Amino acid sequence: MTTHTCDVVVVGSGPGGYVAAIRAAQLGLKTICVEVDRLGGVCLNWGCIPTKALLKNAEYMHFLQHSKDFGIAIEQYQVDFPAVIRRSRKVADRMSNGVAFLFKKYKVQHVQGFGVLRSPQQVDVLDAGGSVTDRIESRYIIIATGARPRMIPGIEVDRERILTSKEALLLDTLPESIIIMGAGAIGVEFAYYFNAFGAKVTLIELMDRILPLEDAEVSKELSRHFRKYGITMLTSTRVVSARRKGNGVEVVIEKKDGTQQTLTADYALNAIGVQGNVENIGLEQVGVEFERGQIRVDEYMRTNVPNIFAIGDVAKAPWLAHKASAEGILCAEFIAGKSVHPIDYQNIPACTYCQPQVASVGLTEQQAKEAGYTVRVGKFPYTANGKAHGIGEARGFVKLVFDDQYGELLGAHMIGPDVTEMVAELTLARNLEATAETIIKTIHPHPTLSEAIMEAAAEAYGESVNF
Repeated sequence: MTTHTCDVVVVGSGPGGYVAAIRAAQLGLKTICVEVDRLGGVCLNWGCIPTKALLKNAEYMHFLQHSKDFGIAIEQYQVDFPAVIRRSRKVADRMSNGVAFLFKKYKVQHVQGFGVLRSPQQVDVLDAGGSVTDRIESRYIIIATGARPRMIPGIEVDRERILTSKEALLLDTLPESIIIMGAGAIGVEFAYYFNAFGAKVTLIELMDRILPLEDAEVSKELSRHFRKYGITMLTSTRVVSARRKGNGVEVVIEKKDGTQQTLTADYALNAIGVQGNVENIGLEQVGVEFERGQIRVDEYMRTNVPNIFAIGDVAKAPWLAHKASAEGILCAEFIAGKSVHPIDYQNIPACTYCQPQVASVGLTEQQAKEAGYTVRVGKFPYTANGKAHGIGEARGFVKLVFDDQYGELLGAHMIGPDVTEMVAELTLARNLEATAETIIKTIHPHPTLSEAIMEAAAEAYGESVNF
């Protein structure tokens, strides 16, 4: 057994953990990061990054199917689906190797194995057989163990026919049909991906619309495009059971009126949500409080044990990589004694990378009204945007919600081309407490997709000259 001493030990190397470790090392703290799997965690290896590679392939497939619209006749083409998957894995490998390079650059020590807390100052590292290989004594511990797909009774995930997102990423044979259970960001992204390559997709959602956390008008617009693609969407529908049957799956669903129906497909994907990895890491032994997969933390990510912190999916919603990274930086800087400001959880952008893309930040129109605001809403369609027509993506809109009294930007909700690249402007605007007038008077370059932001703000006050 090897023993170590350090200032900070980070358990987990996802986008929260590796960022916390690097920032702590930058601030002069001797830092060790414990990781049982590949550096980068789920996001870099099995989530955010490889899925975006696959979605880009899906986007190219969509182009090939509509290339005549651009004056390019591509009558025949061949899809090498295993090569699609290999490209995705190469992208993930590159990013994971990048974390290893950064660890060396900033002198973060990586210890391979499963981290278990033994005391508020000690972490043991176990190998696959459960033997302790390393013992780490540290002044501070940061728990960044992430999350895994949430399992629901009745859904018999065997990872061969009833899949989680990880197995769906690795399928090297295109299914003829797939049932996707859950229509949040993960569900709709996989629905778009499999549909673009020709699979018959059925998307099931318990709530009354897909992307139920987004603005209702955005959900409606995405549903319209998904219907055009031929994706079947069953909302207000509960999954009663899902099980393997021969070389396929059988999924029993129940409608709002109580009627049941049995669906069959080649595969089913469990995309219902995630739960934090809080089991078997010693939380009970050291007295860290947690409930239903989430560790209780304060605004500085401290648990009830003063020198133990928790960040990312294991701490609190939303389950987003950039939120975890922000928490990691906050946590490291707080430990280092820097003056820090707690995270504004109302100003974390959300992105969904299907086509058309979806992005949002802040309150929806309905949430703003429920909060007591009198609102002004500006909505500018991409059918009135020249750049959108030029790139053949004149669909969707930008919707901005303002407080009528002061003109404060309360929320932004977008669906359309590259809106995930545009939402940062509105996140910054909210962070700086920008008003509608500020946005309207900020000169946006022409022709760009981002002009729609300025135009939506102007539309809220009857000043748009292009719609």
